[in-house]
Amino acid sequence: MSVAFRRENDDEHLEPRFELPLPAGPNLVTPRGHALIAARVAELEQAPEAEDSDARDTRTRALRYWRTRLATAQRAPRPEGDAVAIGTQVRFRLQGRERTLIVTGHDEADGDATRIGFSAPLARALLGGMAGDRAGFGGRDEAIEIMDVAIAETEWREPQTG
Repeated sequence: MSVAFRRENDDEHLEPRFELPLPAGPNLVTPRGHALIAARVAELEQAPEAEDSDARDTRTRALRYWRTRLATAQRAPRPEGDAVAIGTQVRFRLQGRERTLIVTGHDEADGDATRIGFSAPLARALLGGMAGDRAGFGGRDEAIEIMDVAIAETEWREPQTG
């Protein structure tokens, strides 16, 4: 029989669903980040089973992603000294505008840019810098002026277990 008449079901013509991409490199986290990942896994594990197969597949893929992130999480060392590192808050000037942000792990970063993942281009430009240093960014030498660096205590508090 011709292949044209052998169609088993409609699913074979759907676009393939790929796994959620994992960021390259180590999965460095702060204690806060580890707790956020663990909470996300628990939330997905406790979610009621969806009746819709697409929703069930989406939840299952998300659960695989977050379980992998939890299993591969490595606690970043607590920053010592005054250099920008994971878990520090940095105040800096870029293009004449002063900003403050916290450098975090990938999964701790937020959309409003108060927390930025350590592999983001801006974070990479800041890492290792100290107050008074200048760093290149966006193809410009000394585009960033680091004004202040401090440990972001909110990232290093051990989560409360209840």
